[in-house]
Amino acid sequence: MIDVQNSADHRGIAIQNVGINDIHLPFFIRKKGGGFLQVAATMRFTVSLPKEYKGTHMSRFIEILNDYALQPIAEEEMSAILEAALMRLNAASATLKIKFKYFVEKVAPVSGKRSLIDLDCSFFGEKQANAPMDFTLGVNVPFTSLCPCSREISEYGAHNQRSVCRLKLQFDNDTECIYIEDLTALIEKEASSPLYSLLKREDEKFVTEAAYNNPKFVEDVLRDVVIALRTLPGLKKFSVVCENFESIHNHNAYASHEETLA
Repeated sequence: MIDVQNSADHRGIAIQNVGINDIHLPFFIRKKGGGFLQVAATMRFTVSLPKEYKGTHMSRFIEILNDYALQPIAEEEMSAILEAALMRLNAASATLKIKFKYFVEKVAPVSGKRSLIDLDCSFFGEKQANAPMDFTLGVNVPFTSLCPCSREISEYGAHNQRSVCRLKLQFDNDTECIYIEDLTALIEKEASSPLYSLLKREDEKFVTEAAYNNPKFVEDVLRDVVIALRTLPGLKKFSVVCENFESIHNHNAYASHEETLA
């Protein structure tokens, strides 16, 4: 049969990224303490396309990914997927982004009730031919923040809000496994209070008072998170975004920072 995609193109434009987006497949992510969590992942999988070719072969992306469905996936598997794309699609570079919900168990501070909280996470890999993969771990951690100014000027009470810290982290290739659970705990320590899916009355009293006794601006949380991230072994580059979904304003408070470590 005639292969139109493999025919020549004469417009002289190389495409940096071409492939498939919003494909959904199940994978397993390694949990701290052993075992795996099955996740439903949404992916974008691309390669570079030389200017000489009209199109890429979309079906080959699906074939490669299907070999890894319902299997554990981490950096090693990401690198293998990208290497397969480079070879099978005759490309100079390839990228793969995997977005998924990860669930972390939380224990209420007084009642001890256990529940799960969902986190938006991502793996992103980029690989050039004959070079190691660049891998970025993304984790979004929700938390509670309480406004220091509101507490200072009010006769009683202070406004608080639900907030989120969005991390993107790059580690040295020989760094040991970094668990999402540990990153979540690290961020929550720098918040006014963690979030929980399940709280009894005694727990609600505890977290309300804990936040009141630990007020932080969005700038405070971001700076404290930056200091905490600098202690992580093998971390070479990171970006942090903190955003407060304000309870008394019709806008959000925002702060961001990125850093490359020596």
